[in-house]
Amino acid sequence: MGKSKTARRLKDNEAMAVATLVRGSPQKLNLVAATIRGKKVAKALVDLEFSKRRVAGIVKKLLHSAIANAENNHNLDVDQLVVAEASVGKAIVMKRFRARARGRVGRIKKPFAKLRIVVREVEENA
Repeated sequence: MGKSKTARRLKDNEAMAVATLVRGSPQKLNLVAATIRGKKVAKALVDLEFSKRRVAGIVKKLLHSAIANAENNHNLDVDQLVVAEASVGKAIVMKRFRARARGRVGRIKKPFAKLRIVVREVEENA
């Protein structure tokens, strides 16, 4: 008498991983996500490994999670995976205050972001 099972949002040759509350602005995170969109997974991991940006480590960790989901949950071939989507969205913004001159305050915004990575298995044409 439970709820009926919802349909899968992705295709059969796709797997996904989501990170919520990534510390950093969505704009900076999107710069890193743009470097891996459409690339093969092995090339994307190498690019993230040698990136100088702080959030590259978080993106790399999430990409490993998406690869593991594809391999273990959906039985996809890891060597044929491509980063199909890497989308970034806004999450919460913590607001803090700092004392300024003459009794005023300076507002400090500490943004968080969401990251969603979809990997897709594509067969190579030989």
